[in-house]
Amino acid sequence: MNHKIVFLSGALALLTSSAPPAQAWGCKGHQTVAWIAEKHLTAEARQLVEKLLGENSIDPQLKRWCGNATTDLLVDASTWPDDVRNERKNGPWHYIDIPRGKHKGDLDGYCGPEGCVTSVIEQQRAILKDKSADPVKRAEAIRYLVHFVGDMHQPLHAITNADNGGNCVPVKYFGHQPLLNALRPEREDYSPNLHQIWDTEMVERDMEISSPLRYADELDEKFHAQSAAWEAAGIHVDNWAWESHERAETAVYDALPEKIAIEPVIKLKSCAENNHMGERMLAKHLAVGEVYQTSAAQAAETSLAEAGVRLAMILNEAAKVANSRSFPSRLGSG
Repeated sequence: MNHKIVFLSGALALLTSSAPPAQAWGCKGHQTVAWIAEKHLTAEARQLVEKLLGENSIDPQLKRWCGNATTDLLVDASTWPDDVRNERKNGPWHYIDIPRGKHKGDLDGYCGPEGCVTSVIEQQRAILKDKSADPVKRAEAIRYLVHFVGDMHQPLHAITNADNGGNCVPVKYFGHQPLLNALRPEREDYSPNLHQIWDTEMVERDMEISSPLRYADELDEKFHAQSAAWEAAGIHVDNWAWESHERAETAVYDALPEKIAIEPVIKLKSCAENNHMGERMLAKHLAVGEVYQTSAAQAAETSLAEAGVRLAMILNEAAKVANSRSFPSRLGSG
């Protein structure tokens, strides 16, 4: 163990020890997905979302990791599942561990007994479409859907290489060296790592000075032509997961400056397992900069745009059977 790294990272670990759990796309990415979805909602879907979220609000005492920066109900809902992640013990719902090297087929074998992102999206779709279901549960279904559709389109939430979705792959990112979490060095957790930069850093660097609303406008315009094809293809959650998995293979792993071999199919409790996965990946001295950022940002933009359009498709479908009464809408007011 490099003790200099441990000591240098001590201050960073103390600063980040109270940080939120890993969130696909981070706050701004999830909010961007919600803003894009709103652009594609039918009037009936907007009314359904407004009614359920407006009449069944989030607990004002709940600690919100992303703050309460918007009055827009769907955008505010987009990060709620991370806020209740520990309380609801819904961690496995945020991803599906499809091993590298797998291509198409049944996903049931990759979905654990506690559920995974694909199974939970289907469960929450059913709840939302059920007019007789508890309105509180239907409101929560919207919050889960807006978040989990976003999660599934983050490529590293649909793949694993015995590395916890890239969390065990330290990378130097634009000169920022990976540092060991000194509070628990035995776990071999480093930051930045591959998952982290895809969650947050690359998207926010691509956004530059844009707000999530402005970024959503830019992406919706950029992918205007493709949106019609995505909508025409219909709702196929398993297919979306496989697309995200394939994007992870090509845009995440294959694009790295050094080849990473396909590892045995193992689920890790820490990066110290699988023959010290964290230390083995650290020894590769992976470094990414402008070239990787440019290609990865293009893939991330496509993923965010797809997630927004497809989320709208799910909400629009649910609204067809909702039969909600008409009322003024506050969506888009934030």
